[in-house]
Amino acid sequence: MINAIEAQGLGKRYGRRWALSDCSLIIPAGQVVGLVGPNGAGKTTLLHLAVGLTAPTSGTISVLGAPPASGAAHLARVGFVAQDTPVYAGLSVAGHLRMGRALNPGWDDGLAKRRMSQLGLDPRQRAGRLSGGQRAQLALTLAIAKTPDLLVLDEPVASLDPLARREFLEAVAEIATARGITVILSSHLVADLERICGYLIVLTASRVRMAGPVAALLAAHAHRQALDDLVIAAMREAPAEEAR
Repeated sequence: MINAIEAQGLGKRYGRRWALSDCSLIIPAGQVVGLVGPNGAGKTTLLHLAVGLTAPTSGTISVLGAPPASGAAHLARVGFVAQDTPVYAGLSVAGHLRMGRALNPGWDDGLAKRRMSQLGLDPRQRAGRLSGGQRAQLALTLAIAKTPDLLVLDEPVASLDPLARREFLEAVAEIATARGITVILSSHLVADLERICGYLIVLTASRVRMAGPVAALLAAHAHRQALDDLVIAAMREAPAEEAR
């Protein structure tokens, strides 16, 4: 089976600052992957490299067996929801679905409409008048209705209230189980990831500190009582000169 993502010596530099350094990892397909680390650790940079929004300064990255955004067919296999869950404020819910249908050859219109109905969203409602949780769910619907093999979510619940955050994560877990897709979900809130993720990557000071199946990581650190303890320990192991 082709891995969802493979990176070797991957790095991205902005001026003199490395946003991501010497990143080598393998993310197997079919996993719900939690990408965790403090603000500024390089999570968004890694995800932007994976979806082709930026090019690496060093190293290589392969997504679903090919370079990121290597063509229309490859782009159709990747769904992405950015950190601010972007939607068009002046466009209606129905307008977003029409746009998705026009832009994506694998669009599942039935799935999109069922989700909107389940969420109780009025198709005539403009996105700018939706709540933060509703906008996030609309953005998620646009990403999954294109029927991707890989779904990338960059801190999509960071600005949501606890109820909206729980509903969003439950939707992600349901989608991953039903469709067998790979999901990469970044957050700095470990409790959010613990509910749904079976694979964990910890980034600190622009470097990968830990990566692997959650169960195996916890078993290898039996003295840790919870996943958040393990993550905190990994972050604290970052060399002082890199953490500055």
